[in-house]
Amino acid sequence: MLAAIECRGFRNLGDARVELADGVVVFHGPNGAGKTNLLEAVYFGLTGHSFRSGSDRDLIHFDQTSARVELELRGGKSVSAALDRSGERRHRLDGRTLPAADLERPLVSVFHPDRLQLVKGPPAHRRAHLDRLVAATWPARAELRARYGRTLAQRNSLVSRIRAGFADPSALPAWDERLAEEAEPLMAARSEAVRALSQPFTDLGSSLGLEQPTIAYRPRAVGRRDELTAELAVRRDRELGRAYLSYGPQLDEVELRINGRQLRRFGSQGQQRAALLALLFAERAVLIEAGRAGPLMLLDDVMSELDPERRLLLVTTLEGAGQTLLTATEPEHVPAPSLRIAVREGRALATAVRRAAAGSEAA
Repeated sequence: MLAAIECRGFRNLGDARVELADGVVVFHGPNGAGKTNLLEAVYFGLTGHSFRSGSDRDLIHFDQTSARVELELRGGKSVSAALDRSGERRHRLDGRTLPAADLERPLVSVFHPDRLQLVKGPPAHRRAHLDRLVAATWPARAELRARYGRTLAQRNSLVSRIRAGFADPSALPAWDERLAEEAEPLMAARSEAVRALSQPFTDLGSSLGLEQPTIAYRPRAVGRRDELTAELAVRRDRELGRAYLSYGPQLDEVELRINGRQLRRFGSQGQQRAALLALLFAERAVLIEAGRAGPLMLLDDVMSELDPERRLLLVTTLEGAGQTLLTATEPEHVPAPSLRIAVREGRALATAVRRAAAGSEAA
């Protein structure tokens, strides 16, 4: 959990330190005040990049040469990220350079309009997202995607050399066997993750007004190693004529449906927003069930399209496991938060804390 955030030269945010609380923290204020920028700053501090589309250099305030965010974690650790106009990045945990896949940093989950690509975009978005959930839920499987990707790249390189006449086709069967060996555990992990997501996604999606929401894993290959090797052998001559392999888990789909119809093709914007929220909460439930820490939830303008009953349901679901930072134009849109922070022109002007034990607030 985060204890505080400190920004320097980040978008329109003033150079300041903001103290945070456990539970549900609300950044509220008018549009353009900087609420979303605060969420983005937290994400940047944890991951080293933005959750928004566009150039990361836009993170730097127009009259600054660099942007820096430092996050103080509960327990005394700190995470920092910095970016300058030359493109140089620095991302550190307690002063140590932090690799992109480092699992020591807190998990983070984001709801933002740009993230709707996870629901309505191409399958690659959902595959990558599912593989990150696999890594977070079962750290021993964190390298499955990378190992398969490296093997696939090496096999594709061999195919290119064979097509150009620089390699012998007799080398390909051994690479097919190796590719099948890496594919089997990756597909099994994806299937297990989607099975774990299925019921919480259906329950949460239904509670948010979706009709018969479902999530399913649609593999583009058979799952057993020997069967995959045999199928690659059958396809070998055809595949040599292509620039890429048209069979395997690199083409898998994670399919979201409502009323039996594909959400990405037939869902409205409101339905896609609700499905994204249900998916993020289902992932949170899976992580907690697996004994992992609940992710830090960053929810941007999530309450605006919910009625009061569903707003209360959302806050109730958030309570008791982890920390949530969310934005709202009106503080009343978020019932009974742990902390309210008013944002005006990029600055946190005032806070009000609800103390659970006493049930009182202090400005």
